[in-house]
Amino acid sequence: MTQVESSYVSRMRKRPKPKVTTEPAQHVFRGDTVTLRCDIYGEGVTSWSYNWYKEGSTSVFSDRQEHTFSSVTESDAGKYSCNGSETEGSRWSQMSDAVTLTVSERPKPKVTIKPDQHVFRGDTVTLRCDIHGEVVTSWSYSWYKDGSTRIVSKLQELTISFVTESDTGKYSCKGSETEGSRWSQMSDAVTLTVSAQPFTHFRFDQPHPYLNFHSFPSSSCFLFSYFWRVSQCLKPALTVEPQSSVFTGDSVTLRCEMIQSHNGWEFLWTKDSNRESTGAATKIIKLAKVSDGGAFKCRARRGRYYTDYKRPKPKVTIKPAQHVFRGDTVTLRCDIYGEGVTSWSYSWYKEGSTSVFSDRQEHAFSSVTESDAGKYSCKGSETEGSRWSQMSDAITLTVSDPKAVLSVSPQKWLTEGDPVTLNCEVYSFSTGWTFSWFTLTVSAENSRHYNLLSDSSRGAGGIYTVSSAALNHTGVYSCTAEREKPAYKTQYSNTQLLWVTGVSPPVSLIVSPSRTQHFTSVSLSLSCEDQSNSTGWRVIRYTDGGRLEDCLSLYRGSQTGSTCTISSTNTSDTGVYWCESESGEKHHPVNITVHLSGVILESPVHPVTEGDHLILHCLYQHTTSPNLRADFYKDESLILNQTTEMSITTVSKSHEGFYYCKHPERGESPKSWISVRQVSNDHCLFHSKSQISVLNIPSSVLTVCPYLLVTVVLIFKCCRMRERLAAASEILRAAVLTANKRAFATSEPPFECTVVPQFSLGKPGSKRANFSWLEGIFPVCLSGRALPDVVVSSPRWTDMITASRAWAER
Repeated sequence: MTQVESSYVSRMRKRPKPKVTTEPAQHVFRGDTVTLRCDIYGEGVTSWSYNWYKEGSTSVFSDRQEHTFSSVTESDAGKYSCNGSETEGSRWSQMSDAVTLTVSERPKPKVTIKPDQHVFRGDTVTLRCDIHGEVVTSWSYSWYKDGSTRIVSKLQELTISFVTESDTGKYSCKGSETEGSRWSQMSDAVTLTVSAQPFTHFRFDQPHPYLNFHSFPSSSCFLFSYFWRVSQCLKPALTVEPQSSVFTGDSVTLRCEMIQSHNGWEFLWTKDSNRESTGAATKIIKLAKVSDGGAFKCRARRGRYYTDYKRPKPKVTIKPAQHVFRGDTVTLRCDIYGEGVTSWSYSWYKEGSTSVFSDRQEHAFSSVTESDAGKYSCKGSETEGSRWSQMSDAITLTVSDPKAVLSVSPQKWLTEGDPVTLNCEVYSFSTGWTFSWFTLTVSAENSRHYNLLSDSSRGAGGIYTVSSAALNHTGVYSCTAEREKPAYKTQYSNTQLLWVTGVSPPVSLIVSPSRTQHFTSVSLSLSCEDQSNSTGWRVIRYTDGGRLEDCLSLYRGSQTGSTCTISSTNTSDTGVYWCESESGEKHHPVNITVHLSGVILESPVHPVTEGDHLILHCLYQHTTSPNLRADFYKDESLILNQTTEMSITTVSKSHEGFYYCKHPERGESPKSWISVRQVSNDHCLFHSKSQISVLNIPSSVLTVCPYLLVTVVLIFKCCRMRERLAAASEILRAAVLTANKRAFATSEPPFECTVVPQFSLGKPGSKRANFSWLEGIFPVCLSGRALPDVVVSSPRWTDMITASRAWAER
């Protein structure tokens, strides 16, 4: 072919024809999203512009390749076509074939229920969802109940094989296209009603004026049995025996009526003890004969469910009582009283379960526990027949586990001579108990023993009192309670630790490092040091978790002689530690705490004595310089801020309390209780009574011992001086704390003052406050500044005092 011929053929090429497609389908439902697409296939044109037309209009309604209706309505239905023109040229396509878009109402499913909308417990119910329409041929279904969005089932038919009252409700369904995006409306809801039991009503129609009617209601359904007798009489008269006689030849109508609809029910009739026969709801005897007399009964049946005659109701009894204690033996008995059935099989149920746990008339729990508590019921079925009883009323079995609870009053941290009371109680069971008291010990083999106190009888009424605590009262205590009617003995109560400290215990527990708080993963040593150097002491501890242990039972613990070493501490090592001898003596309990916190307070292990010098540090585990510059607090009040240590040069009873430190970056330490032990005046040889007795010493003795009088006077003045020193310290404290309050507000250094006996030092150069009435005792302020007049100040400033009795102690 020549070049001219080729060009001519090109000009004669057939114009391309677009093709219109519709997604998801040409027939859609109102509200669906529909997309029309125009595709043009042909050589030579790479870019098209599009024009969309709807039948009946010449105007272009869209110039895109795809046009989408986001929510179609019936007005969008019609025939659609498109054509194209070359974007940068003059060529154009043919007009496509028109595609019809049909928009119809979304189909609405219909729900049907079989056998009926009103059914009875135990029936099988089938709900069916039907969606009629030619547009969608395959549906997936979703069932909903009572307006919930939770899908109950995805089958076309929802079958409930054994309905209960909980299945009552309104059911609805909808459908979605199995292989598409279309869906139906929601169906109208259909109500399913489930009743406990059906009701039957037995009626006797009596055309004769002398005929009477008797009914016998059942507790579960209304069922009426009518007993009547036909008598043959020579004359037209009627005798009523029992009030239900008719004459031969009379017409008798028996009706067995359902209060509900008869829909789906059939009726069973029986006379006397004859077998049941199926019949209509109405039974008519037109010409009564003597042989027609008897006892008639009826009941109804639908599917596998029957109404019943008057069924007996079992009665449940419990022995020895409905409320028992753990470990008691309990017997449940099911008794069924009723005529007609001589042998029953039994089924026992516990609330919350449908399974039978026993088939005997009596069920015994040999040793009840709390898990056996609950509501129990039973029912019976005829051993060799088809009859059964009702379900009995549920009876409640309550199982209690009385617990003895031990408490300590007023506190468990004691000093020698303090009174303490142990209280043992059984809550909710307050009377009829006797109590026993025990100490808990651990043997060298690490076995625990409860040892009955020899004077346990002192604990009658649940109160065991120690009027004056001694060191050997340190230990772990427990109690039990017992009663006779009903007989019961509790387990051992919770444990309580009594912690008794003395001024000069014969054995000291030395802790290294010597502080109450400790870091984790460090070594800790505890050693029992006996002043008489006797052996046989070991370290015992009682943890926060209630464990009583010796050193060898500790994790990473070892015992060497009287020294216990924990190679790597853990928070579980927190507890009270003490020294215990082989004979059971207990001495010098201390509180040890182990913390994960990076900051701890370095505070003394043992109580501080009045007049001692106390220094507290704030320690941080992960630093080469362990002493932090921190703020120090007592009982939540700031004492000192941004200092490496807190120093109390002369400790008094008022310094007792909870202390902790706080670093702005490292955090806050746990709290530590610092106990202050008061100084005993026993070392002053004479108190007031002894002082009086000294004055009564015969003059003959003083004559023989000329120096005795001087000695007595010096001792007397020493005791008087100490009393004045204590009084002066209290007054000075008020002045110092007020001055320090002002100093704290102006960032001045605090006052450090003390009271000094004049005869010991002479007149110092410091200024004197108004203490002249103290006779030879005056304050000295180490800062050299004048101390303001004594005033009463707020107690919250008391802990800012840093006074010292160092001179007075000399």
